[in-house]
Amino acid sequence: MTDGPDAEPTATGRWRQRGMRRLTSTRDRSVRVGRWLRHHWERLADSLQDEPPARPDPTPPPPGPLVEQRDAPRLITVPARGYVYSFHLRATFTWSSATSLRAEVLSWYAGYFMPHAIQRLTRLATDVARDLAPQRAAELETHLQRVLAAQPPWSYRRGDVQVTCEPDVAVRLDDRIRRALQPHVDRLVALDCELDEHLRQATHAEKLSGRWAAILNAQRTGDDADRDAELAEARRHMLDRQRAAARWIDELLAHRRRPHPGPLSPPTAEAQPTTAEAQPSVPPQPTGDR
Repeated sequence: MTDGPDAEPTATGRWRQRGMRRLTSTRDRSVRVGRWLRHHWERLADSLQDEPPARPDPTPPPPGPLVEQRDAPRLITVPARGYVYSFHLRATFTWSSATSLRAEVLSWYAGYFMPHAIQRLTRLATDVARDLAPQRAAELETHLQRVLAAQPPWSYRRGDVQVTCEPDVAVRLDDRIRRALQPHVDRLVALDCELDEHLRQATHAEKLSGRWAAILNAQRTGDDADRDAELAEARRHMLDRQRAAARWIDELLAHRRRPHPGPLSPPTAEAQPTTAEAQPSVPPQPTGDR
């Protein structure tokens, strides 16, 4: 027996197939309409914009040149006059570049050229220090700062990169010189304190004498000759005290302006002190007895 042809689909099956074809057609049309709407919407949105869409900017360069400060890894030692004692320099170098370098690049170049800058500063300080006495650290520091300020920044180049360096220096005494100078500095500090105290006393005495002289002058009436004579004598005495206090102030100020000889520098023959004047002293207070 052979199988007969399939039976015709029922009415329900035909409706199901027809519905599936319509759903598929509707879905395809919806996809095409959606694409068309999206394309025209994007064109409309672009035409309504005043400016083109912003693109992310690259990383901006740092504002202005970078600056890096580096201290010398150790104190720079230069010999003083006589090559027995030394000066010790504490140096700080400020590195920068006219081009916009990254921080790590500038730091690398600063470390690369640091030995050259230290060597140049050492030669400059040695030329000056060899002519100075070992206790003249302040003079060496002032001279170096003046010379460095007058020079343009030091320039160093490697390839296409150029960096500049501005050194700053402070000078320290040799420890042996500091111990030798300590008693002398202590004496000068004590003398300055004594001088300030005497100046305050002299200023107070001058003001007080002037006030008493004005009061005594106002008390003169002319009725009692003996009394007026006593007031005149008292007034004259107060004026003498005031003038003496003024002279004392002038002597104290002149003593303060007088330079003190260095402890390691022998005085000249003209300034050789006598035994009584071997130790510096503050001018004594004048007596008011007349």
